[in-house]
Amino acid sequence: MVNGNLDTWLHPEVVEANSLTLNLLQRLNIALDVASALHYLHNECEIPIIHCDLKPSNILLDNDMIAHVSDFGLARLLSNAISNFSQQQFSSIGIKGSVGYVAPEYGMGGEVATYGDVYSYGILLLEMLTGRRPTDEMFRDGLNLHNYVKMALPRRVVQIVDPILLTGGELENGAAAEEEEDDVDNEIMAEEDNRNIVSWGHGREKIQKCIVSILEIGLACSVESPRERMDMNDVTRELHHIRDAFLGSASTWTDHK
Repeated sequence: MVNGNLDTWLHPEVVEANSLTLNLLQRLNIALDVASALHYLHNECEIPIIHCDLKPSNILLDNDMIAHVSDFGLARLLSNAISNFSQQQFSSIGIKGSVGYVAPEYGMGGEVATYGDVYSYGILLLEMLTGRRPTDEMFRDGLNLHNYVKMALPRRVVQIVDPILLTGGELENGAAAEEEEDDVDNEIMAEEDNRNIVSWGHGREKIQKCIVSILEIGLACSVESPRERMDMNDVTRELHHIRDAFLGSASTWTDHK
């Protein structure tokens, strides 16, 4: 598609770093697009479809930066026929996914289920906000992306998120500042500066609350126990609520701890 895949936007080459950037609202919208797609596959199709290989490089972005889930090469239909396969048969048909994104139960011969896609989606969310791949070399000796985020929330979130998300540019969705007249005296200008500082302070807090809420969903989706993971219907609903709050049409944030 016109804007390539999500992986190139999250991890641009050095020469592209200045041109390929996603702000928080864009990432939230992409997360919603992918969640909606998975909800459709899992809950709206006559026979549920399991993607089995969800990762940034399989998320394509069109001209309007709308995300589309692609590459169904490993996808499976959740039918009675498949559910009657033995664990050995599941292994033989290659339900592997991609390292770092594949649900841990698949590596132990577990049956293919929608929970597996939910896990991959959770890891995807964490990567989208931290800018770190689950295969980053820092993740070793028992440390993984899930635990890395979990240990930082909520007080140390600014230490783990993609720095781009904490810049003043994230406030572009708020009211635009009025241009100052050349003849405004120094006292009024000082007062205006103080208000701008307070406004940025409130804006930064709003951004952090939004980021924490999204990361908590990522954690809830990527827990080790499959049946404790969120359903994509719930994920979609919560992300809509978070976006409404970020844009100012809601006043509360959901706690997923």
